[in-house]
Amino acid sequence: MPISARIKNHLEENKIHYSPLTHPSAYTAQGAAAVMHVPGGEVAKTVIVEAGKDYYLVVLPASYHVNPGKLAHLIGYPVRLATESEFSSLFPDCELGAMPPLGELYGLPVYVDESLAADREIIFNAGTHRDAIRMDFDDFVSLARPTVCSFATKG
Repeated sequence: MPISARIKNHLEENKIHYSPLTHPSAYTAQGAAAVMHVPGGEVAKTVIVEAGKDYYLVVLPASYHVNPGKLAHLIGYPVRLATESEFSSLFPDCELGAMPPLGELYGLPVYVDESLAADREIIFNAGTHRDAIRMDFDDFVSLARPTVCSFATKG
């Protein structure tokens, strides 16, 4: 299953320049970073959290963890990690756990940890465990319109 047509069309309709990357199957962002021979801090992982009665996409480096207290303070509600069974239907064109951080495509708000803004580019899952997308961070911000803030802890 290559990059989903929905994701590809969305990027092309918005005239976003991106590079598709293919790699051996990896089921974690840290694993994807390893098989692509890229530091974990340069690959973004997308995590789904529930806060209040809503779901949010939170995006952070593969080598970081969500700090629920910091994120709850930013969102304004207690935060918990959503289970795969809770969010699987939100991403019908993606393999479970390989969703991209494109909340605008799925009707979800996006929070990006500011540590990702330090790099010129962002690499993230493209809907499968074998495909990724590399694009300029500024293009990602213009497309996804995330809230960029600090909510992640290294390690």
